[in-house]
Amino acid sequence: MKKRLFQRGLSAVLMTALVLSAYGCGKSPEPEAAKTEPESSIFEPAESATTEASAEEPVAEEPAEPVEEEPLTVPDGMYLSELSGLPISESLKSQRPITVMVDNELDALPHFGTAQADIIYEMMNSTANNRITRLMAVVKDWEAIEQLGSIRSTRPTNIMLSAEYNAVLCHDGGPYHNDAYFAKGFIDHFSGTFSRVNNGKKREFTEYILTGDLDRNFDSSKASREYAEGFSADTPHFNFVEYGKETDLASLYERTYNVKQIILPFEHNGSVLNFNDNTKCYEYYEYNEQHLDEDSGEPLAFTNVFLQDCSFTKLDENGYLVYNCLGSGTGFYITNGIAKSVSWVKNGEQDFTRFYDDNGDEIVVNRGKTYIALVPDDSWDKVIMGETAYVPE
Repeated sequence: MKKRLFQRGLSAVLMTALVLSAYGCGKSPEPEAAKTEPESSIFEPAESATTEASAEEPVAEEPAEPVEEEPLTVPDGMYLSELSGLPISESLKSQRPITVMVDNELDALPHFGTAQADIIYEMMNSTANNRITRLMAVVKDWEAIEQLGSIRSTRPTNIMLSAEYNAVLCHDGGPYHNDAYFAKGFIDHFSGTFSRVNNGKKREFTEYILTGDLDRNFDSSKASREYAEGFSADTPHFNFVEYGKETDLASLYERTYNVKQIILPFEHNGSVLNFNDNTKCYEYYEYNEQHLDEDSGEPLAFTNVFLQDCSFTKLDENGYLVYNCLGSGTGFYITNGIAKSVSWVKNGEQDFTRFYDDNGDEIVVNRGKTYIALVPDDSWDKVIMGETAYVPE
């Protein structure tokens, strides 16, 4: 059983239940099968297991000696990534990431190299064409890229989001609305300077980052490979849980929701995230199929999902727009099958987007890859969350 949700302010207003049919298809181990009997509402708080009190008198026992767990140590020669919170090579620590605009039209599939991203953003690229979305991949270890793309144009929102990572934005042009943002000088970018691949498609679907392309771009530009002053790998992008431990939202908060499927209101490509009980990750589906990286065959899968309710401003008759991502709003943080309402704040182009709980404390995030969707506020009430991940056999 599914529920539509509609959130305004810090509390969630919950709408009528919707029963949905199967969506997408998977090649990795299937999530739990759909049930024929109605399930409890996903908007009832997730409860911890409890035991009934025994009628017999308890037998006094000697208190057990507390066992101190030794903290998990980071392997030699590695550090905890500021983007994923996972161990990566120490040699990458000072290297700034890149952000890559990836075309999300059906003709652009299959994607190459998206599984290498630490963070994937998805957002409406234009109000035209049934509000088609585009992906933006944030990649720390970009020297390992063999092929990534295909590459397409950028929008002002992507410029502002890239800036908070001090990332070099990789794209292929874009509308003149970008000019005012690039003129501020807070971001480096490479545009239209990557390899063309003869894949039998129209030219707009043939540009990819291949091995050596980024080295060539850095060598021929003034862009630094290392973080600018004020940015550092010592400042994690999220408030990660202690290394070796896991955030359990249901035990931390009174009001959480069981969520195994997320259906986003991106009608053009039909974005869906299904929770895989075996991997404990949300796997991405679009165009009614599971997204598999063409290079590795890996599903595009995430430990963390953030949904941001965000207004936007239409810039012209072509449908170009900018999200009002500077300021604050509400949303959800979803991990390990549990969702928690959050608020988000981004105070300036180069400031991190931070996520907070109801108490005003920064939400503690699990270590792993992250998916972030900017959902237009006029379709926020069409986000659907379900207790069961429905995938075809």
